Amino acid sequence: MKKSATGEKTSLLKWAEERMKLKRELEEEKRKQQTSKEPRDSSPVAVPYLPDDCIFHIIVRLPLESLLSSRFVCKAWYRIVNRPDFVDSHLKRSSVGLIYLTPAARAASSSNGGSSSAVKKDEFNADAKVLGLDSVAVLHWHLFSPRTRFQIKYLEIGGAKSTIKEYNVTCTGHIKATCNGLIVLEKVVKGRGLIVMNPVTREVETVPLGTMCDPHRESYGLAFCRELSRYKLVHLFQDASQCIGCEIIHIGSRTWRVVEGPPHGFMGWLGYAPVSAIGALHWVPNVDHNEHIVSMPLKDEEFVKIPLPSTGGIHDRVLEIDGSLGFVSRESAIRICVWILKSLGGEGWAKQHNVVLNRARDMVPRYCVGTGGELVFEHGEHLYAYDRGSRVMRKIKAKNEWRPSPGCYFPHVNSLVSWKI
Repeated sequence: MKKSATGEKTSLLKWAEERMKLKRELEEEKRKQQTSKEPRDSSPVAVPYLPDDCIFHIIVRLPLESLLSSRFVCKAWYRIVNRPDFVDSHLKRSSVGLIYLTPAARAASSSNGGSSSAVKKDEFNADAKVLGLDSVAVLHWHLFSPRTRFQIKYLEIGGAKSTIKEYNVTCTGHIKATCNGLIVLEKVVKGRGLIVMNPVTREVETVPLGTMCDPHRESYGLAFCRELSRYKLVHLFQDASQCIGCEIIHIGSRTWRVVEGPPHGFMGWLGYAPVSAIGALHWVPNVDHNEHIVSMPLKDEEFVKIPLPSTGGIHDRVLEIDGSLGFVSRESAIRICVWILKSLGGEGWAKQHNVVLNRARDMVPRYCVGTGGELVFEHGEHLYAYDRGSRVMRKIKAKNEWRPSPGCYFPHVNSLVSWKI
């Protein structure tokens, strides 16, 4: 299957390259005919007509890197690639990886023999963009020096290896939340706030800061509400009396709405990032010994308790798995169980997998690669991938490059998604 999939992608890329080559030849032929004094007998080769639906189902299978260039082949392709249903179809085919930040000073030092450099000319900085600067001029260099900014990187797992990809995009604040290829960043240059961004398309939007709170006592969750066709950013914050408040903003608007937070006793800790699945955001409410999770359906925005199938420990997590909500828990020192919840009002949790390992005690589940894909676990400084088909766990080989501390990754998918529906 892997060979056929690779062959299919190769054929599609070859087809796209031939079409672009043919387009260039036609343009050259037309130019020669216009500048030539004598008429030519030869006529240009006609491009075979393909219906839009056919083109849709061909180019949706292209990898994102090829799609970004292929959309400029002609106006018809550009129109198709920018259709919301195309973006959604391509998103569903994309694999999930991990997005994270590295200090720009460290990257600059390693690439310049130990001395950090100024901002690159071709570097895209999210903060400079929202400030209306086409580039980071010398006048503003002190705001964007390598000491104060981060590079955004992406860790992709394929086969037995991991590949680190760069967007050539930098920022000055930390990542707060991710969803469908969008990330929420802190804005710390010239006023506090938030930035929503797609690092692939480099589209950015500022979001005003809501209630000020200690970063260790707040949680942000980004999710798409299908009923409204809009992205919601949810902010939970804990006050001195341990009560948890909630406010919500639609991406693109300028005002936070205060809604009733989770009832007292539902949650005691906001350290785990929420998971978006089955039309809701879901939080693990305590560091350890969790009997339930706290969920907020995006439609009615009312917090509810969902009992867990077994008591969740410090290494157990909820994940989005194949479009459903998954709960990955350690049943014993050598066994990990994977439970699935398909809907909030459905039949409840169903056990899907039993993962038997030599040592399962400290394995922390991080994310699912994609539909039917591998489950990725973290153990110390290493990542492991569990193939649900073959039931084999393998260690992921990584290049000798600096990576963030354990737990500082965010599940992320590279996409063309925009909040401008």
